Amino acid sequence: MPGRGKGGKGGKGYGKVGAKRHAKKALRETILGVTKPAIRRLARRGGVKRISSLVYEETRAVLKGFLESVIRDSVTYTEHAKRKTVTALDVVYALKRQGKTLYGFGG
Repeated sequence: MPGRGKGGKGGKGYGKVGAKRHAKKALRETILGVTKPAIRRLARRGGVKRISSLVYEETRAVLKGFLESVIRDSVTYTEHAKRKTVTALDVVYALKRQGKTLYGFGG
């Protein structure tokens, strides 16, 4: 590809290592980003009228476990295909493998 220089994939060929795109942030409880009102909205959509205060932490724990398993399977499909980008089809196949078929995203 023209204009790439000697370095292959990185900008102007300074050194051998490409630019770091994503700086690693310190891990914190990102699951707390699923807020109490967000959980209430999901419950309302499911027909729930009143919610115990203990439900919020339990919901976060269940959601985290579900997402971990789906992401693990999706990444497995991606690595098997020797790709670095997780596609929508990887997620669809991961969900199908877990018995939760999702329509409308191909596959």
